[in-house]
Amino acid sequence: MPTHHAIDYIEFTVRDLAEAKRFYAEAFGWRFTDYGPTYAGIQGADGEVGGMEQTDALRQGGPLVILYSEDLEASLEAVLAAGGSLAKEPFAFPGGRRFHFLDPSGNELAVWTAA
Repeated sequence: MPTHHAIDYIEFTVRDLAEAKRFYAEAFGWRFTDYGPTYAGIQGADGEVGGMEQTDALRQGGPLVILYSEDLEASLEAVLAAGGSLAKEPFAFPGGRRFHFLDPSGNELAVWTAA
C-alpha cells in the first residue's frame, strides 16, 4: 500500500519507447508492463515504481516525481495553500486520479490517489 505524501512513482518521457525499454532492460535489468503503444510501467521488487511515456516533446526538467495521497482533494488544497500552483487539473487514469502542480521554484510534481 502506498504511503501518504511519500514519493511513490517516478515518470519520465522518452522519444522511442521500444528503444528505451531495450536500453533499461539491458543496462539495469528493468522489467516492464505495457499499457498501450506509448506507455510502459517500470516494475520493481514490490510492484510498479515508475513509468516511461513516449512523446515527441520531452518533459523539461527531467523525471516527474509522483506522490501518493489518501485524499486527493485535501492534498490539492494543501498544495495551493502552501503557495504551489496547479499545472494540470485533477484527471482520471486507469487505476485512479491525479493532478500536477508547480512548486514555488517551478518544479512540476504530481499527486495521485487510487480509484
